[in-house]
Amino acid sequence: MEYVGFVDPYAVEGMLVLKGDDGKEFHMRAFSGEVARHISSFVDSSTDSVPSVYKMIEEICEENELVLVKVKIYESGEVLRANLYLTGKKDLVLRNYRASDAMALGALYNIPILVRKTLLKEHMEA
Repeated sequence: MEYVGFVDPYAVEGMLVLKGDDGKEFHMRAFSGEVARHISSFVDSSTDSVPSVYKMIEEICEENELVLVKVKIYESGEVLRANLYLTGKKDLVLRNYRASDAMALGALYNIPILVRKTLLKEHMEA
């Protein structure tokens, strides 16, 4: 992740920028500032305050011997959604989840976050 922050001065709306190896970027906003704070702490390798919903997912995966291996972000109408790819005794794909939570899980577990090519943009200067 290239950048995680907020759109507004009150930290209500989060935003992030992913940067690919080819220099192309993916910009995402319109998600809660709370999720942005979690993503930021995960990127900084701090797992001290992992929200209970993410811990619940971790426990479910452990009980079923599954590991989250990648996240894929895509557009569904006007919103961004994500598929979560898990592997273990069998492969499993959880479809159509909130992109912001999927990004947070990707940051927490330091796994690949894939984005559809149509969502990538050339580098933009602020």
